[in-house]
Amino acid sequence: MTDKKIIFFDIDGTLLDHDKKLPQSTKEAIKELNKAGHEVAIATGRAPFMYEDLREELGIYNFVSYNGQYVEVDGEMIYGNPLDKDKLEEITELAATNDHPLVYMGKKAMKANVEQHDHIDESIGTLKVEAFPTHDPDYFKMEHIYQTLLFCEHEEEKYYEEKFNAFDFIRWHPLSVDVLPAGGSKAKGIEKMIEKLGINPENVYAFGDGLNDIEMLSTVAHGVAMGNAHEETKEAARYLSKSVDEDGIVHGLKMVGLLK
Repeated sequence: MTDKKIIFFDIDGTLLDHDKKLPQSTKEAIKELNKAGHEVAIATGRAPFMYEDLREELGIYNFVSYNGQYVEVDGEMIYGNPLDKDKLEEITELAATNDHPLVYMGKKAMKANVEQHDHIDESIGTLKVEAFPTHDPDYFKMEHIYQTLLFCEHEEEKYYEEKFNAFDFIRWHPLSVDVLPAGGSKAKGIEKMIEKLGINPENVYAFGDGLNDIEMLSTVAHGVAMGNAHEETKEAARYLSKSVDEDGIVHGLKMVGLLK
């Protein structure tokens, strides 16, 4: 087992600020981590095709995507945990009766089961990505789907939670929740990666801010919540840094002794 340290970074609200910009201080900090010989990885709810440019810019080649359901190391998929197709069909049919659209997310694309819906436009628009779902209601029948987006409001979410114990639902936007295989999380994906790389669990660090970061920050040895994190996320972490727009990554890395 190697003595190398590995640091996982969430993207939205952690690496990227609220305008989806990468702070210069963050870019320089990651360059320093790489230069020091540490392993740097991403752990995000996003699809791999939604942050290729960011990985290229930061020189990061290992990632946990779809909240832990798809993991790559050095360009090779080492773990995949797709959603059950029969259950996806069930939730699709039920959601249609409530005018709640879905977006199915595969390895290379995301497809909506409706041609257009304001809730899809509004929530995915906040990510400021070029990729946008096109219409293909049968996509989930032909591809492995690692995550699905269900578009409903907060008070409507419980209805689905009670009917589908095969899924976990994690809200990422007032109009949308991530639908994951039950028990799936970034923490599980991280476990698979450190096993592959032979890294001691004591040498694992993670930075995050969202509700989908709770398991990750509470499981790794050194969990760092950003100053802009949800309250529950802060409670799950061992350390609390400054906000993303206050050089929070640099502050946190200094706090845990990875930067001077």
